[in-house]
Amino acid sequence: MTANRPGIAQRPAASKIAAFFDVDNTLVPGAAIEVRFFHHLRRQGIVGWMDAARSLGYLLQHLPPVSLHPLRERKLYLEGKRPETIEPLADAFIQRDIRPLVSRAAVARLEEHQRSGHHVVFITGCPEFLIAPLAKFLGVETIFCAKPDLDDTGSYTGHLVLPVPYGEGKRLLVEEFAHERGLNLKDCHAYGDSPGDVEILLSVGHPLVVNPIRGMERIAAQYRWPIVRWE
Repeated sequence: MTANRPGIAQRPAASKIAAFFDVDNTLVPGAAIEVRFFHHLRRQGIVGWMDAARSLGYLLQHLPPVSLHPLRERKLYLEGKRPETIEPLADAFIQRDIRPLVSRAAVARLEEHQRSGHHVVFITGCPEFLIAPLAKFLGVETIFCAKPDLDDTGSYTGHLVLPVPYGEGKRLLVEEFAHERGLNLKDCHAYGDSPGDVEILLSVGHPLVVNPIRGMERIAAQYRWPIVRWE
């Protein structure tokens, strides 16, 4: 994928079909976008070692440590910081560091859905300030993502607005979206890479496992879901 690719304007969905795309390791192979951005903020001096230590401490208090789900629910590295500080950095980071990493195969599939008039939806636990600029670039108008909570002063609290788009939270958002638009989920598509996507893959008639991690190959075999590698 070229870094200067213009976003394709998504056509109004003429059909009653949607395609739900996970983002981390599905559209963008490899490490999670938020993890990459966290390290970027640390290099910029926006996030310090104390922020990292607090996040690790929170994780250790919410065992089992094999799961990173507690860190999906709390964003302690954001606590007390202002959106006007973080969001411009996030936008520049996406344009410079993430856009070139988007899988060509993923973009080809996404554009196929767009040309067919399908609703294309990003559904991910990645924060909104990282997903919105990527969605704009790819011409995707509907995103369900992690929304950082703000306090009365307009600063991040470190909490997220519920529901968190992970696991059952993803399924609830997909079902609500389908109900509002009169979609039959059995006609819809979903793309995901990990156990956090199982709920939405089970919800649709056309699931596809992409770049499987954390036991997802075994789960895919159990449900006879097809697997692809989008590098």
